[in-house]
Amino acid sequence: MQANDSLPRDAQRILELAAGSMFGLFASASEGMLLVDRQARVVWINEQYKRFLPALGFEREEDFVGHPVSQVVQNTQMHQVLETGKPILIDLLTNRAGTFLVSRIPLRDAQGQVIGALGIVLFDHAETNLRPLMEKFSLLQRDLDDARRELAAQRLRQGTQRQSKYTFASFIGMSPAAVEVKRQARRAAQSSSPVLLLGETGTGKELLAHAVHAASKRAAGPFISVNIAAVPDTLLETEFFGVAPGAYTGADRKGRDGKFRLADGGTLFLDEIGDMPVGLQSKLLRALQEGEIEPLGSNKLIPFDARVIAATSRDLPRLVREGSFREDLFYRLNVLPIRVPPLRERRGDIAALLEALGEDVALRSGLPPPELSAGALALLEAQSWRGNTRELRNVLEQAAMRSDTSRIETEQIQAVLRESGVEAWEVPVPVAATGAVPRQADAGKLAGVASKPPHETAHRPLSSQVADLEQQAIQATLQAHRGNKAATAKALGISRATLYARLKMSGNKTNV
Repeated sequence: MQANDSLPRDAQRILELAAGSMFGLFASASEGMLLVDRQARVVWINEQYKRFLPALGFEREEDFVGHPVSQVVQNTQMHQVLETGKPILIDLLTNRAGTFLVSRIPLRDAQGQVIGALGIVLFDHAETNLRPLMEKFSLLQRDLDDARRELAAQRLRQGTQRQSKYTFASFIGMSPAAVEVKRQARRAAQSSSPVLLLGETGTGKELLAHAVHAASKRAAGPFISVNIAAVPDTLLETEFFGVAPGAYTGADRKGRDGKFRLADGGTLFLDEIGDMPVGLQSKLLRALQEGEIEPLGSNKLIPFDARVIAATSRDLPRLVREGSFREDLFYRLNVLPIRVPPLRERRGDIAALLEALGEDVALRSGLPPPELSAGALALLEAQSWRGNTRELRNVLEQAAMRSDTSRIETEQIQAVLRESGVEAWEVPVPVAATGAVPRQADAGKLAGVASKPPHETAHRPLSSQVADLEQQAIQATLQAHRGNKAATAKALGISRATLYARLKMSGNKTNV
């Protein structure tokens, strides 16, 4: 604590005692504390923090203490506190050990110089402990989103500029994977650098692009989107850069503004950037580097000011190696890469997603929101979802349209999945430590029943089979993580509270 010579000696003593008492209080009442020095090396952790070490990948305290904090704690922001000298009082931190509500406080010497920083874990597994508060916030944010969409629609009808349609609250989920991708995207929104969204089709990349724009300083500007895969190659150049008046026979006399010009002052979203023709990539690179475009048929350069967000479901590094995507353009776009996780890596979000999708289906169809039986929900949570949220919505909508009531039973989901090419008896095992869905043969070894033909399991209710598969997967993942429940819950894409509930339901009282 910095001394203050202007204070009476008694007051100075009280302040020193208060500082010591508060440190002791935090050390005993928090979920964990660590100290780093001016060089960002971990110099101390308290007893509570030591329980996180196995989940972080460390068996011994000496393998953790004494090392740079960025090497032992994923996604740490301690460097920012040391560099700026400003505290981060409330923040969500997601890493291998789970999701935490944390505070980070700079420490100063008698001359006021920053000599280190204190990290305090206020809550572990924040997605569970703070769920009521965060769910309430999400509901309020959803109402705000609806109001914003209506306002944007009114502006469109009045011929004004296009706005983003979604915010971060629209990306539904409180699983560690969902919390982490939203954390990265929120930080990206504070920058003006290009963002590259990577992930499978249907994971919500376009939604996140809208959300980044809505949270950025450019939120009042236009949000312009181009789906490169949907535009013929011959028209892409005019789509991007526009056409000068009378550029060619049949061209508009007034000319036509391209997407770069329309996005001036806002955000340009380049969807499916991996499908861009090689011949146009050099022109795109030049526009991004120089901040100016040349419309087709013009010799005049026009400056623009647009933040670029690109997205692709393709493997861009592989395309670079194969020569079908320019390496220099890749580096220009890959400044703030964000991997959007597939649905199979955040199974704990499926129930919340189904509720939101059901409300939207009901709004569009005029029918009551669908209600899923426990067996139907378990079956949906067990699928691998190659099409991710888009496929999940399709299955839910098909089942809702076929049902005579608002309640959807397991058999109806089975029928839709079967017609979609998934056998009703094939219930994929929840993701294990590898994060991948096992092949059917491997699933059989793990669950004991998943690879059996229908006639061998038909005598048992599907809900019972699903429950057995779930328990087998939990036990296998527990063993893979040597009994670490935090790591097991993260690997399975569920909260630790949910894991404990599943273990309690099975009568498992082991402390492994």
